Amino acid sequence: MLHTNLKHIETNEEYEKALNETENAMICCGRMGPMCIPVYSAMIELEKDYTHVAFYDMDFDIPVSSIIRQLPECTGFMGLPFTIYYKKGEIVQATGSIQSKDHVEEILKANFQ
Repeated sequence: MLHTNLKHIETNEEYEKALNETENAMICCGRMGPMCIPVYSAMIELEKDYTHVAFYDMDFDIPVSSIIRQLPECTGFMGLPFTIYYKKGEIVQATGSIQSKDHVEEILKANFQ
């Protein structure tokens, strides 16, 4: 489990529940490394302003993460984390590597207003 204050996805069931029970979801799949921690921090900060979005993390090294790693939207990604944005269970955007809080917020505004 990642050491963040986000909701964690650790099983296929939790992944399915996150997509089926929330209209807007952001899942950040990574590790506790220098490229990932800034994204987790941005998510934690933005969570209070985007209460209509569910923010989740997923450890890149657990079996369930193969769902994210094998998405066609992620095939060209060269760095962690893999961040996927879902609306009604469908992918609306995917990003790889480090992202600033401003970049994450731009994506949230564009997809979840």
